[in-house]
Formats: sequence, C-alpha cells, structure tokens
Amino acid sequence: MDEQRMGRREFLRDAAAASAAVGAAIALPHAAGAAETASDEVRKTRSYNPNMEYRRLGKTGLWVSAVCLGGHWKRIDKVTGKGGDSFETNRHDVISRCLEVGINYVDACMDREIMVYSAALKGRREKMYFGYSWHCWEPRVPQYRTTKALLDAFDKGLKQAGLDYVDLWRVTMHDRGSRHTAAEVDGLIGALDKAKKAGKARFTGFSSHDRPWIKMVIDSHPRQIDAICTPYTANSKELPTDSMFEAVRKHDVGIFGIKPFASNSLFKGDSSPTGPHAAEDDKRARQAVRHILGNPAITAPIPGLISTHQVDNMVAAIKERRELDATEKAELEAAGRRMWANLPDGYDWLRDWEYV
Repeated sequence: MDEQRMGRREFLRDAAAASAAVGAAIALPHAAGAAETASDEVRKTRSYNPNMEYRRLGKTGLWVSAVCLGGHWKRIDKVTGKGGDSFETNRHDVISRCLEVGINYVDACMDREIMVYSAALKGRREKMYFGYSWHCWEPRVPQYRTTKALLDAFDKGLKQAGLDYVDLWRVTMHDRGSRHTAAEVDGLIGALDKAKKAGKARFTGFSSHDRPWIKMVIDSHPRQIDAICTPYTANSKELPTDSMFEAVRKHDVGIFGIKPFASNSLFKGDSSPTGPHAAEDDKRARQAVRHILGNPAITAPIPGLISTHQVDNMVAAIKERRELDATEKAELEAAGRRMWANLPDGYDWLRDWEYV
C-alpha cells in the first residue's frame, strides 16, 4: 500500500476489523511491562514501540499511545526564537520524534494545525493516526450546523490538506453555556454517519467543554460517538455520582484529554528549555500525566508538545511508576492549587473541570 494513500476498499476493511476487535481491557499495564504483555493486536498498531504504553480508544478498537500529540503549540517561540529552528522544521522534528518513541496519534483542530501536520506526515501518513477538526468550518459557526454544510466543509478541508481520509473526525462544538438545538445535533450526527459510510472518516465523535451536554449526546447517539476530546487536567477528579464517565463507560467511548496542564498554568517557568524552572516543570508535567492516566476512562492526554525534549519527557512519565507516592501527591496538589489560581485570561471556565 502506498504510504500516503489508503485505498477505499482497504480502508473500509480495516475500519470494520478495528470495530470488531473490541476487547475487555481498557488499558495495558504501564510501560515497565508493556513489551511482555502487549498482545499481537497491540503490536500491530501504528509506530509500535515496546517502551510505550498503548490504550484502547474505546469501541474504535484502535490502540493509541498513552500520551498523544495535541495540535496546539503554545510558547513555541521559546524553542524557535532567535537561533532556533523554523516553525515548520520544529513541527516536523516533533512528529518524527513522536514516531520514533511510539506516540502514534496527533490531534489537529484548526486550519493551520491540519495543514502543518499533514505536511509533516507526508510520505509517512500510515505511521500515525490523525484526528481532524477544522473548527472554523464546524458548528461553532452558525452556517455550519447542517449535515450538508458540514460535509461540504469536510470535503473542502480534506482536499486542501491533501488527505484522502482521517482516522477520527471529531467535530468542534460549542464550548459551554450555549447549547445546540436538537436540529443542530441531528445535522452533526447525519454528517458523521455519511462521512464514515463514505470512507472519509474511519471513526467519529466531537469536542466540547460542556459536561452535561457531552453526556446527553453520548447517551442519545452512542453509535456515532466513538471518541471525544474534552478537558481533563492535572487536578481533575471524577464525580462520585452523575459523572460524564457513566455514559463514557456504558457506551465504550474513547477520550482524549485536552488542557492537561491547564494552558501551562501548572508550571512556574515559561517553557524556555534552559530556564531556571525547567527541571521542576518537567517533573510536574510527568506527575500530571501519571495522575491523569490513573483514570482508566481517559484514553490519553494530548499535550501540545513544543520540542523533542518535551516528547522525551512524556515518554519518561510513561516509564515511571503510575501511582504517585505521598510526597508526589502533595507536590502535585500544591501545584494544582497554584494552577487554578493562575489560569490565563479567558480560562476561568476550566475550574468547572476539577470534578468531572
């Protein structure tokens, strides 16, 4: 098979096989024993590396790395500034390092992200699962709230990016507060159905910051919702009752956790690789990922990694003991309190994601 293209017949065959391969396990043991415990099915995943942990993306049957690559690149100027590599070189190198270490999913949720990651994967598209959302052509904008408008925009985006298909089309919905109407939800579901049947999206879902709405849509349309993207931070915890995770577990939905570091407010430094807080911030990032993966309902956090060093730091987190000890818990809890107190402008809403 050509590395850049997957024939429609092979695509539909593989999608059907993945959907059928639903096992009982949600996650593998952490990577210390992954090489010994990985099944033949897991070893066949894209860019498999025995030192990486892989977790099952719900009923898709796909096995994705326990940390994946988020599309954003906040503070990238700290590594591409004066004397640094170009932006495009940086993104190519980060993708390359991800593939080397076994990180096998990238989530692109706006036009520039889709274009730069599809370019970075040219010639090696089949080595990484690709999540797609061209958010300015999706239901946040009123004119894209019908099945036809969504599908027309999806086709336009695929063509512009040179993509024959995506592994997950996860449409970006309203953030919070302003709920979509029943007709708008029907438009979404119709588009997801048609895209999957046409072989343009292997699996489908959505992104939202509204927990009750997420639960309602999953319960109402479980067949079309394979995976979601939604916040889950270094200080998030599951509600004891009426949690969003009730619907997630019932319908076997995969979750990519966005904002794991609360838009960098978890950290003391500014992401400069030689800054005075760099080592401490690396440690906090690893602790946060370990905490997040302690909830097996989360498939993977998807931090926006801006350097190959940050990629390697996430691999180090996978290799560390999953459960935090008493000292580490106290450190992360203290960092979490500072995190909530130091949210950037416009991110106060993220406090609603302390309990999910």
